[in-house]
Amino acid sequence: MKQDINFDPVEGVSIAVILETDAVVGAPEWGVYLINQNDVYLDNVLVSSKGYGEQEGEKIRTSILRHMFEQVQPKSFVKVEPIDPAIFQLYNEYWVSYYIGRKIYDKKFVFVPGSIVEDNLIYISMIGLKGVLHT
Repeated sequence: MKQDINFDPVEGVSIAVILETDAVVGAPEWGVYLINQNDVYLDNVLVSSKGYGEQEGEKIRTSILRHMFEQVQPKSFVKVEPIDPAIFQLYNEYWVSYYIGRKIYDKKFVFVPGSIVEDNLIYISMIGLKGVLHT
């Protein structure tokens, strides 16, 4: 059972929503990235994403998407998925699970409504672009 597993705290792993430029059209677009700032590989990385909240008094839920990465190298990043700005007014949740050696790590990252805005963009040196970083 999950309550029987000892989860150590997640360190050095972040989720960022990055403002990019579409290579074909040149238009701005947003993407979600997993960043590994550790000196070790992350193995069997599972990222589950969903959006939820209310709009005009009506409850809204997006589809749950699951992404699997066999390995994320040390001091690197991977693009998880594109994200539509239309859902920035929702809670955007990313549940990340991975192994380092035989030890499992697990953390939920939640971007609250109104947090993914240009005023909150910072330069993320590992990616070389601006985004909203959740650690």
